Parts: sequence; C-alpha cells; structure tokens
Amino acid sequence: MTEITTHEGQLNAKGKRFALVASRYNEIVTSRLISGAQDCLLRHGAKEADIEVFRVPGCYEIPLVARRAGASGKFD
Repeated sequence: MTEITTHEGQLNAKGKRFALVASRYNEIVTSRLISGAQDCLLRHGAKEADIEVFRVPGCYEIPLVARRAGASGKFD
C-alpha cells in the first residue's frame, strides 16, 4: 500500500488587505459569518485596519460590490 501525499499551504494574511462583502438580509447568519472571517484573518496575521466590510441589501448586490472592490486595487 502506498502512502498518501498531503500538500498544505501557509496561511499568512500579514500585509494583505481584505474586502468582506455580505448581505444585510438574514443578519443572524451573515453577522456570524463576518465575525468568523474577521477572526480567521486576524489569527493569521491581518491587521484590523486591513479589513473592510461591505454590507449590501441582498444577495444580488454581492457580486457587483465584490467586483468593484476587486477592481479598485485596494485589496489583495
């Protein structure tokens, strides 16, 4: 029997800028998702100042705002 090879990347958010886009609809769920994403980024070296959260009315606006944030050049 052969051994399974596992490849793992380094999780390092230090020095990177992040845009988190979430819907205001279903606040109970989305607020916890945002908190979890922020916690993960901070634990992996991101600074609070390097994280911006964009709240949109519903799911249809998420890709539009994500595209605009990505095209802005402000975020990695």
